[in-house]
Amino acid sequence: MTRSLPLYVSEVEAFGDRAPKGAPGETFLLLHGYGGSSFTWRFWAQALAARGRVILVDMKGFGEAPKPDDGRYGPEELAALVVEYLEQHDLRRLTLIGHSLGGGVSLLATLALMDRGSGRIERLVLVASASYRQRLPPFVALARWPRLSAVLLRIVGARRVIRRVLRAIVHDRRSVTEDQVRAYARSLESADGVRAALDAGRQIVPASIDELAARFREIDIPTLVLWGRQDRVVPLSNGRRLAAELPQATLTILDECGHLPPEELPEESLAALENFLDDHPLAE
Repeated sequence: MTRSLPLYVSEVEAFGDRAPKGAPGETFLLLHGYGGSSFTWRFWAQALAARGRVILVDMKGFGEAPKPDDGRYGPEELAALVVEYLEQHDLRRLTLIGHSLGGGVSLLATLALMDRGSGRIERLVLVASASYRQRLPPFVALARWPRLSAVLLRIVGARRVIRRVLRAIVHDRRSVTEDQVRAYARSLESADGVRAALDAGRQIVPASIDELAARFREIDIPTLVLWGRQDRVVPLSNGRRLAAELPQATLTILDECGHLPPEELPEESLAALENFLDDHPLAE
């Protein structure tokens, strides 16, 4: 009997009746960043659905996912849930796509599956991925003071906070839309959502981050490392280092782009993704 996991999972169906153009059984699983949700992937989802099965995951504590008060919101715990989901549903021929925190979770999930001798993941796409020790951006660092942060959110309001954060992390602050603000503020409009976000923020750097990062060289699968040149959240230097250490990495840098490539430059970022997928097809 499988246990119910604290994830919110949805699938995207392609328009029309044509069979996906990817390899048989090809599956894409997408993980959002800190404070995000599956809304992040709205510009990529349909294009990927034309290639194969697309699974969008709101990770524990974010979006529509459950927010249990168990204090277990670190990247290693989130990665363990992703691994458990993949094994419960016996997902294979998988391209794992992660943005920011979701990229870090993708790396840890891949290492965990390697340790189990599993070949479920055949490609990785890491977008502005958490990876190495770095200075935390202010909107994450505030989680160290949960009472103060909760009071500020209550006084200022979730939408106003999210609007300011989004404008601070994109290259062109004018590109932020009210749809984005509403979507990302939704989970912070409840006490459980605030608690979960602060728990995740306090634990966002694994205690063993340096030991884990030293193992990235073991991940010998085709990997797209996609970054915005003007990323002020996870520096481009981290992306360059990641691309240099992953044995089969392709680094693509988008100009005039901050921390949200799939949203800031949807057409350009999708083109980079599709070029990578075309260059690294799965075997029939």
